[in-house]
Amino acid sequence: MAKEIKTIGVLTSGGDAPGMNAAIRAVVRTAVSRGIKVKGIKKGYMGLLNEEIVDLIPKNVSDIIQRGGTILGTARCLEFKTAEGQRKGAEVCRKHGIDGMVVVGGDGSYRGAQALSRNGINTIGIPGTIDLDIACTDYTIGFDTAVNTAMEAIDRVKDTSSSHERCSIIEVMGRNAGYIALWCGIANGAEDILLPEKYDFNEQNIINNIIANRKKGKTHHIIINAEGIGHSTSMARRIEAATGIETRATILGYMQRGGRPTCKDRYYASIMGAYAVDILREGKTNRVVCYRNGQYTDLDIEEALNMKKNVDEYEFEVAHLLSV
Repeated sequence: MAKEIKTIGVLTSGGDAPGMNAAIRAVVRTAVSRGIKVKGIKKGYMGLLNEEIVDLIPKNVSDIIQRGGTILGTARCLEFKTAEGQRKGAEVCRKHGIDGMVVVGGDGSYRGAQALSRNGINTIGIPGTIDLDIACTDYTIGFDTAVNTAMEAIDRVKDTSSSHERCSIIEVMGRNAGYIALWCGIANGAEDILLPEKYDFNEQNIINNIIANRKKGKTHHIIINAEGIGHSTSMARRIEAATGIETRATILGYMQRGGRPTCKDRYYASIMGAYAVDILREGKTNRVVCYRNGQYTDLDIEEALNMKKNVDEYEFEVAHLLSV
């Protein structure tokens, strides 16, 4: 028979993502409605090791669902990557009566969750990252807000780029994944999309495309460049020198992490937060909540970490066709 969960801890780890607050709110309200206490851990695994732990009740999570970022804060923690740090984290949980943990974050956060599980704390991960780079799930909390924020910014850059007949290189976030770049490339009607998964670093092809489009009468040329490729400013200088066309780089940066989460991010985060509590109540541990093929489910963290994700070939082909 599964051990009864009496107190759940919740923390957010890694890069913040819009919708994390909705997940925290769902964990607290679902747990309390099931007769379970909740403790919030501030500043991720670092806060766990430093015992920055507070009691959470429904009132504490009122009026947060619409806020970006995470009310619990987040931080990187090298100490928690060590076996000693992981054992200490589990002991802190036991000291504070935490027998179940919900971790909201990306794949690095899952490794921490896995370590807590190995050390006797039932732990569930929720995918919270703007990068959409977790292979086990079709959706990650924060992606929709981030990609809409980037799309709106690119529309604005496109307006001024057309007015000045410029080439604009716009760099979006995503670490080594190109999903934000791909989605924005299609949604913003970009002429070139540079993805870490696909780019061959042949700038001459881009230069030829710019020149060909200018001959066709195009008054602007938008290049969406993924963070995993980077070097947008130096690329702009080289393109301007080769084409004679004024070229500017715009790096959108951390603005993509902030702002009010979209309805989609609030909705998915809420369901995932509630689901995490309920599978903890079933006695599950070392699992990650997933949204796959239209259903909410869960997978073993080790299996999830071993899965690989690649840009869909057809979507990439369509992006190229639509840019012509």
